[in-house]
Amino acid sequence: MRRLVSEFDFSPEQLQSVKQLAEELSLTETTAGLLYARGMDTADKMRAFLHPSKERFLPPMSLKGMKEAVALLTQARDEEWRVAVFGDYDADGIGACAILSRALRIFGIEPYLYIPERTQGYGMSVAALDKIFDEFLPDLVVTVDCGISNAEEVEYIKEQGAYVIVTDHHELPEQLPDCIVVNPKLGGEYPYDNLCGAGVAFKLACALIGERAYEFVDFAALSTVADSVPLLGENRDIVAEGLRRINNSPRPAFSALLGKTVAEVTAQTLAFTVAPRINAAGRMGDAHTALRLFTSENEEEIEVLAEKLHLYNAERQRYCDEVYAQAEKQAIETGAYGNVIMLAGENWNAGFVGIVAARIAEEFSRPALLFVRHGDTLKGSARSVENVNIFEALKACSEYIEEFGGHAQAAGVNVKAENFEKLRAALNEYLGTHYAREDFVPTISVCGPAENGVRVARELQLLEPFGMGNRRPMFVFEAEHVDALPIKEGSPHLSFRFGGMDYMYFGGAKDLRLLRSDVKKTLVFEYNLSSFRGKESLKGFVRAALADGRDGDVGLDGFSEQLQTLGVPFRGGEEGDTDSLDEFMREKISSCAYGLAAVYSDRATLGHYPSLASIPVDLFRPSSSSVVNTVVYAPEAGCDLSAYRDVVYLDRPASPTALTGRAAVKFNRNICGYRDVLALDCTREKLLEVFAAVRSTPLGGESMAELAHSSGGLGFGEKELLFALTVFEELGLVELQNGRLHVFRGVKRELTDSRIYSAVKRFSED
Repeated sequence: MRRLVSEFDFSPEQLQSVKQLAEELSLTETTAGLLYARGMDTADKMRAFLHPSKERFLPPMSLKGMKEAVALLTQARDEEWRVAVFGDYDADGIGACAILSRALRIFGIEPYLYIPERTQGYGMSVAALDKIFDEFLPDLVVTVDCGISNAEEVEYIKEQGAYVIVTDHHELPEQLPDCIVVNPKLGGEYPYDNLCGAGVAFKLACALIGERAYEFVDFAALSTVADSVPLLGENRDIVAEGLRRINNSPRPAFSALLGKTVAEVTAQTLAFTVAPRINAAGRMGDAHTALRLFTSENEEEIEVLAEKLHLYNAERQRYCDEVYAQAEKQAIETGAYGNVIMLAGENWNAGFVGIVAARIAEEFSRPALLFVRHGDTLKGSARSVENVNIFEALKACSEYIEEFGGHAQAAGVNVKAENFEKLRAALNEYLGTHYAREDFVPTISVCGPAENGVRVARELQLLEPFGMGNRRPMFVFEAEHVDALPIKEGSPHLSFRFGGMDYMYFGGAKDLRLLRSDVKKTLVFEYNLSSFRGKESLKGFVRAALADGRDGDVGLDGFSEQLQTLGVPFRGGEEGDTDSLDEFMREKISSCAYGLAAVYSDRATLGHYPSLASIPVDLFRPSSSSVVNTVVYAPEAGCDLSAYRDVVYLDRPASPTALTGRAAVKFNRNICGYRDVLALDCTREKLLEVFAAVRSTPLGGESMAELAHSSGGLGFGEKELLFALTVFEELGLVELQNGRLHVFRGVKRELTDSRIYSAVKRFSED
C-alpha cells in the first residue's frame, strides 16, 4: 500500500515564520508552507523561486575548469584548430551538441560533430575516436554530457596529438581524466551542482559568447527536463526561460515536434511529448536524425526529420510494450521476491531496456536492472526508486561488474554472464543491509487540505515548472461513500462531485467499488484551474484512492462479491489451524518482505493473527503490484494473486475468489469465512415474498448492493434482499438500468437454474 507523507510538519517557530512570510508576500499559508518546506525559508528565496528568469543565471566563469576551457577554445579559434564535439545519443547529449555547436560557430569555430549510436555504447570508445581521427583529424576534442569516466580514452586522444576538454555532469569516478574538465560536481566557487549535460554546455556557451547564448536556452530547458535533474536553483531558471522562448517564439524544430494542438508548452509537455521523440531516434539506432533536426536551418528538412522522429517514437512505444510484457512475465515466473529485480533477454533491443527498467522499478517498487545478452556479456540499464541510490549500490558491488556509470536513479551497467547471479546476490544483500523496508514503499507527498481552493490553485501556477525536485503539490480529502460514475458507458475514467467541487479520476474505474463503498478512504488530488472565455473553472484531478482495510467493514460490497463467486468449489490447498498458520506467516514475514498474500472474508477473522499486525490491509485487491507482503480483505472476483509465492486463506471461503496461479495455497480449517451465507433464508417461500415486495416498490441504485442498502432491505434485512436480487438478476427476472430496478413480468424460471441459489441451498443443507 502506498504511504502518505506530509509535505510539511512545522514546529511552532517554523509555523510562525510561514505565517509572517505568507503575509509579507500576500500568499496563502498553504503556498507559503510549500515553499518553506522546499527550502525557500526567506522572502527573497521565495520571490526568486516564484519569479524564475535569466536574470538569475549564475556566472559561468565561476565553474571550475571554465577559464581554462575558454582559454583553450580561444587559442583553437585564433590558431584555426580543427575542433570535434563528442556527444551522447540521448536528449541531453543531443541538446548539448546543438547548443555548443551553434555557440562555437558564433565564436568563430566550425566544429565537427560526432554522436555514437547506442549500439556502440555510452561515452567515448577507441573505435569511435578512430573514426573521428580518420574522418576529421581534430586538434581538439570537446565532450558534452560524457567523458568524465573516460580517463583511458582521453589518454588515447592525447596520444594522437590532440587536446581534450571534458564537459560533463555525471558522478565523479575515482580516476578523473587528465585534461581540462568542466563538471559542476567538481566543487569550487560555483554554487549549483545539478546541471544536466546540456546545462553545462549552455554555461560554456555563455562563457564563450555571453548573452547571445541565451537564444539556445530552449535546448537547455528540454535537456534539463529530459534528464530528470531537479528543477530547482539554476535549473528552474533555465527551464522557465526556455519555456518562455518556446511559447513566445518557437524555433521550427520545436514547432514540428509539438504540432498544432498544444496550446501552452509546459515542462510536462517537454517531458512527455518532445523528449521521447528525441530519445526515440537514439533508441532506434539513428541519433543523427535528432541531431540534424536540432542543427538544421532548413525548414523543409526539419519537417521531414520531425516526421521521422514521430514514426520512430510510435515504433519505440510498440517495442517497449512488447519488451515490458516479456520482462514482467519473466519477473513473475522467476519470482520477484528480492530487493532487486534483474532480468535478461536474448532478443531485447538495448535501446529500450532503460525505459522498461523504469516501468518495472515502478511496478515492483524496487530497483530494476534489465540486460541484453551479447555472447558472454550482458549489457543493461538500471533504474531505481526514489529512496534508493542505485549508483552507490553498483559501486559497492563493482567486483562483479565490467563497466558502469550514471547517477542515483539511473545507470548503465555491463556484466559478464558468469557474474550475473553473483551480482544479483550482492545487490540483494547490499540493499537489504543499507536500506530499511520502508525505503521501498512508494510514497505520495501531500499537503493536506487547502484553506482556499481557488486562491491556492492560482498561486500554484506560480510554482511551475513542475518536475523532479519540484513535484506538483497534492492535496487530500477524507470521504466515505462517493457517488462516482464513469464519464460515459465503458469509460475507465470517473467523475463525481464532493464537498462543493467537481473531480475527475482518470483511469479510476479500478477503484469504483472502493469509492462507492461506505469505507472511510483518503483521496489524493491536484488542483486544475482552467479558463475559458474569461471564466475560471476549478476541478480536482484525483491521483489515488487509499483505504485501510482495518478501519472499516465492506458490508454489502464484500457480501456481494461472495455471492457472485458462489458455485465454484473451493479445493484449497494445505489445511492448517489458526496457530500453525500464524506461525508460518510470522516466519515468512521476518525472512522476506515479498511473496506472501493473506486473504479473508469475515471482518472478525483478522484479530486471530498477531503476525499480521504490522502488515497493511487492502480492500478487494492488492493496491500495489509489487508483490510486497499484503493482506486483502473481501477479495473481489478475479483478484490476481498469481505473482505471490504463498497465499493463505485466513478463513475458509465459500468459493475461490482469488487467482493464485502457482502459489502454494494454505487455508484455515477452523474459521468459516461465509457465516453470512449460511445465515440466509433460501426457502422458496421467502424468495417469493421478497419478489412480491420488489415488484410493488420502486427501487434504485448504481448496484444491487446500493439498492439493498438504500431501501433498508425492505424489511427483510439488507443481505437477504441482496441475495434475492442477485438470484433474480441471474434468472433474468430483474435488471438495473440507468440506476433504476426494472422487473420483468411473465418470466418463468426455476430457482434451481440459478448457480448462486443452488450454491446457497447446498450450503444450508450441508
